[in-house]
Amino acid sequence: MKTKITLLLMCFIGFNVVLAQEGQEENLATLSIFDQYAKAKNYEAAFSPWMELRERNPKFNRAIYTHGEKILKYKIDKTSGSEQIAFIKDLVKLWEQRQLYFASKTPKGQYMAKACQLQYDFRKELNMTDSFLFDCFDTAYKADTATFTNPKSLYTYFSLMVDLYDAGKKPAQALFNKYDDISEKIESEIKNYTQRLNKFIPIDKEEEVQLSRKDAARVKSYNSYLAAYNKIAGSVDSKLGERANCENLIPLYNRDFEEFKNDGVWLQRAMNGMYAKDCTDDPLFVKIVEQKNVLEPNASTAYYLGILKEKDGNWSEALSFFNQAVDLETDSFDKAKILNSIAGKFRKKGSYGQARSYYRKALAQNPSLGSAHIAIAQMYAKSAKNCGTDNFTKRAVYWLAAQEARKAGRVDANLKKAAASTAANYMAKAPSKSEIFTSGRSGEIIKVRCWIGANVRVPAL
Repeated sequence: MKTKITLLLMCFIGFNVVLAQEGQEENLATLSIFDQYAKAKNYEAAFSPWMELRERNPKFNRAIYTHGEKILKYKIDKTSGSEQIAFIKDLVKLWEQRQLYFASKTPKGQYMAKACQLQYDFRKELNMTDSFLFDCFDTAYKADTATFTNPKSLYTYFSLMVDLYDAGKKPAQALFNKYDDISEKIESEIKNYTQRLNKFIPIDKEEEVQLSRKDAARVKSYNSYLAAYNKIAGSVDSKLGERANCENLIPLYNRDFEEFKNDGVWLQRAMNGMYAKDCTDDPLFVKIVEQKNVLEPNASTAYYLGILKEKDGNWSEALSFFNQAVDLETDSFDKAKILNSIAGKFRKKGSYGQARSYYRKALAQNPSLGSAHIAIAQMYAKSAKNCGTDNFTKRAVYWLAAQEARKAGRVDANLKKAAASTAANYMAKAPSKSEIFTSGRSGEIIKVRCWIGANVRVPAL
């Protein structure tokens, strides 16, 4: 009897193994069919075998989701009405299934935000309310802030908050808190991609650096993200507009000061908000800065104390606080921002030598800060009339200015066009080929005096 049972059990197991092998072969065959169609971008033909495998074994292979996203986007683009709505909802479902079956390869913030953005883009077709969509993005952001990084979705998220505020459905404090959240997130992503990009910035910026194909692709990607985040940062500020002017911010911060005076994050955001909107003349700004300095003295409080001294007309003490802020800051990206700001203050005062010194210090911390090179070039050009002994040597300064402007394009691809245009403008003001020939100074090195104190070689004919 036991022998019969054992034989039956072995037959049953063997039968299931055969079925499993056949099922595996069938799944592989179906996968191969839609994979080939999808790679050829024949999504119409890929749809049926793809859906067949998805329904039969949704956890069989991640290609079900990577190709499926493209297939459904194609279907959404090619349909309308109720058929299109069905495909939109199915794509949202597909991303949910991906999270279920391939969680380790499906960052929550990224895919939840994609689903929210899709529904936002088709909000009219889906009859979605702003409240529903905001809650969708809010849930995604809170579920996984680290991977909620899409610039478009960050802007949409904030834009919905503004719309709800305008409709009287969100209070001012919620609006300003969300502005701080999104602004800080954008800033962190800009820092992230800037630091990645800086690894590929050469020490010698006189010539274009030759990168491998792989590294060139990385640099291109980093620059693309930086362009997007900088654009979104401006759009977020524009969307907020006058809703966060001094007339609105000061009463709000005055009202909440006692409640949050021991909250370092609240104090920091209040300082930043008032500074950004030029509300620094109000006594509340002084009060918040001093309280933050007592509670958590750091680079930020030192910088704002410098701002207060500067407003009082005490530049030497202001500079002391600004330099203290530089010394206290440990992050290279943030240190560069402070140094760049100090440089701008010296430049505004006409102290070009000191301004250049701080711009160079900023570049040492953040080599891709192309705007610093542009600023130095502009100071050179503005000083041309004062830094030569005759017409030729004065105009030779424009060669220096052009050289500096070109550096901006080499370190920041998003400034490449502007840098080239600026350099061309300076070259047009420098001595022409005929003037070089007439002067007999081809290839000569000219020592530029005054604050510039640099050498420039006359182009060889």
